[in-house]
Amino acid sequence: MAATPHSLEELTIDVGPHRHDALAAGPRDGDLVLLLHGWPEFADCWTEELHALAEAGYRAVAVDQRGYSPGARPEKPTDYAVEHLVDDALAFADAQGADRFHLVAHDWGGMVAWALASTHPERLKSLSVLATPHPRALNQAAESSQEQYHRLDYVRFFRQPDGAAEAALLADDAARLRSVYGGRIPDRLVEDNISRLSRPGALTATLNWYRAIDDALTVPAGRITVPTLFIWGSEDIALGREAAQNTEDFIDGPYRFESLEGASHWLPEEVPDLVVPLVLDHLAEHAH
Repeated sequence: MAATPHSLEELTIDVGPHRHDALAAGPRDGDLVLLLHGWPEFADCWTEELHALAEAGYRAVAVDQRGYSPGARPEKPTDYAVEHLVDDALAFADAQGADRFHLVAHDWGGMVAWALASTHPERLKSLSVLATPHPRALNQAAESSQEQYHRLDYVRFFRQPDGAAEAALLADDAARLRSVYGGRIPDRLVEDNISRLSRPGALTATLNWYRAIDDALTVPAGRITVPTLFIWGSEDIALGREAAQNTEDFIDGPYRFESLEGASHWLPEEVPDLVVPLVLDHLAEHAH
């Protein structure tokens, strides 16, 4: 990256009974950019983006979300319902003193972001989502396309409550969990993720995000009125082109769609050199 590295600050954000680990960079009086990771990742998936946002003068904060932070790990799957995850994200912004903020999200973080943007548009200056189509576009694609339906078979496997998913993912020194990343992100990040997810209760807590949704894989999100950037990689093995292209059907505000040919699902870590300029342009265009 061309940006001059800023040292990342380690923060703890208290939300009710939960304590969330977070990384931050940039001036404290800069406009807040809140970054939400996906599965199976943590706040440090945004390392390159944090540095670049800080260099551009933003206050960038990436949080280990519910289930990922050891101090924010409730036991019941219902504790991971999307409305709770949305409330967490709003509380992260509140803790930074931001009435309005920019939201950048990937994978499951993107699902939370779509839901937040549709229910609390007054809180957002802009929305940037990586990989994850609007939930309704994804549901429609899964209903109309057997290919997209079966791309989501892993979600149905993860939703099983009997511990089979955890056992399969962690067997043979977590070989299956390692394979999820497809060799697309740095080994150091993979090993760090595996280490944290192998600790007692950690993987179950992260899979509870999947177990909290219904069998139709419904994530509650309505129409989007805030300025939105959606970035999708053409080699995403879970989220296909139809849902990506049809996301615009659910956007009423300013919208930009960028397809990154040859990029996979793991956009924050794999192609930050492509993601960062797009996000910075979007933030600058919708600064007020």
